[in-house]
Amino acid sequence: MTVSAITTALSTFHISKPSSLSYTHLHFRTLLSHSLSSPSSYFITPWIHPTYYPRHLHVTAYVNSPTKKKPKPTKDPTSEPRYSKAARRFYNENFKESSSQRLSKVLAAAGVASRRSCEELIFDGRVTVNGSVCNTPQTRVDPKKDMIYVNGNRLPKKLPPKVYLALNKPKGYICSAGESETKSVLSLFNDYMKSWDKRNPGQPKPRLFTVGRLDVATTGLIIVTNDGEFAQKISHPSSGLSKEYIATIDGPVHKRHLVAISEGTVIDGVHCTPDAVELLPQQPDKTRPRLRIVVHEGRNHEVRELVKSAGLQIYSLKRIRIGAFRLPPDLLLSKYIELKPPQLKALGWGEK
Repeated sequence: MTVSAITTALSTFHISKPSSLSYTHLHFRTLLSHSLSSPSSYFITPWIHPTYYPRHLHVTAYVNSPTKKKPKPTKDPTSEPRYSKAARRFYNENFKESSSQRLSKVLAAAGVASRRSCEELIFDGRVTVNGSVCNTPQTRVDPKKDMIYVNGNRLPKKLPPKVYLALNKPKGYICSAGESETKSVLSLFNDYMKSWDKRNPGQPKPRLFTVGRLDVATTGLIIVTNDGEFAQKISHPSSGLSKEYIATIDGPVHKRHLVAISEGTVIDGVHCTPDAVELLPQQPDKTRPRLRIVVHEGRNHEVRELVKSAGLQIYSLKRIRIGAFRLPPDLLLSKYIELKPPQLKALGWGEK
């Protein structure tokens, strides 16, 4: 192809900027003449673009020595990512740990009681902050700086570690430290508390309490802890944790009794029905029939009221399961075990 032919082709190609066309046309003529006069040089075919870019001319002129692109600066992987102002505000309000916390949360974390019970203590005027009675659970306090008293006992500045225990409750013990403290299930942990300093040097002793309650005549699984958040979580109806009981019946059980129990009864003005009820196979060493009853609401004396409404009488009642955690069959009465993360997960606590 001759220079005139290429020039004619260029003149017929539409370019948006006429001034750019004349410059590109002339520059191409010069390069083409140089290539034809110097056989050893490379013949360059330009990239024709509808809009003139100066960079294309430089690349064409210095094709034998192209300019290397500057490497992009690498981002330090250890540097913190940049977030928007709204994202930072949301994090600070919901997740950022602060020395100042709500009073009810501080009391629950210190093992005084569950969150709801701590709020009742505050409303009753049994909590003081820096010498003044505080009736607002939302009050922000710092346990390291503020002097917090509950029933005249000062809250320690250093919070004890979390303790999670599963007890096989015997008959005749109550689940609170009331007037008859010697008959409280907490008295079964006296040896545990006496050896605390030896097992946990430098750590303050936890204040234990039960998660929920079993009446004095009921045996079986009861959780004991000092973690108020944990207690509130697994005892609240929203947790959806079911509870399984074995009820030994004094007298024969017929199908009509099972139907009556499954239909439920009214307790405290609320109609309650069990999740499941079945008659267990007769054991050779047991003369009385046994029922397996599963409930999830956990109202006071719920299982006893369900059985009573069916015209049956309970001889003994034992709780064997909460959520997915079962009472170990080899755990004797009055004995307890420390719960590990997998067992806490079975109770709906921890990572899913």
